[in-house]
Amino acid sequence: MSEVKGFGRQKGHTELYRGAEYQVDFLPKVKIEIATQSDNVDRVVEAIIKAAHTGKIGDGKIFVYDLSQAVRIRTGEMDSEAL
Repeated sequence: MSEVKGFGRQKGHTELYRGAEYQVDFLPKVKIEIATQSDNVDRVVEAIIKAAHTGKIGDGKIFVYDLSQAVRIRTGEMDSEAL
């Protein structure tokens, strides 16, 4: 999980700083990256949707893509053993 800044369909907002008004285009967001075996993908996606859905703009997006290789640096384990 990472704290990031970005924007989507929701617009930025206006802030006041030392009496001056500024348009802030980037909004604070949370980025979650999950690596799992392919037979778990549907369950992981459904769990994220269930936890994150509010029905409002800003719920987020889920991107699913193939992971070509995973390596656990400490042990040298590779692929599914590294997950």
